[in-house]
Amino acid sequence: MIARMLRRGLPSFGLYASPATWLISTQLNYMLPGVTCSTGQPLVFVAGLALALASTFSGFISWRAWRALAGPRPFRHDEDRPHGFVALLGTAAAALFTLVILLQASANLFLTGCER
Repeated sequence: MIARMLRRGLPSFGLYASPATWLISTQLNYMLPGVTCSTGQPLVFVAGLALALASTFSGFISWRAWRALAGPRPFRHDEDRPHGFVALLGTAAAALFTLVILLQASANLFLTGCER
């Protein structure tokens, strides 16, 4: 099943997984600064990079679905099957949420978590 998913993709995977990774990233950005301050480990930054990678992967799965569904005509339109559009939308959403996660994680390059 995983090999099929990597080969054929899932059209809406980027639409669901990338906002979920952003939600987890936002929650960790609120929870981990205290731990980061007390231990000195860049936990928020590492978590942000890992979640950005997960969001990028979800976009890759949607992109693979778009390529598999599109064939020689990448922007064809079937009235009853909007899977190609959903896959392209999932890819764009994953790119947007990956950028947001990286921007939130980059704040930890300048702030230590010990500011009050």
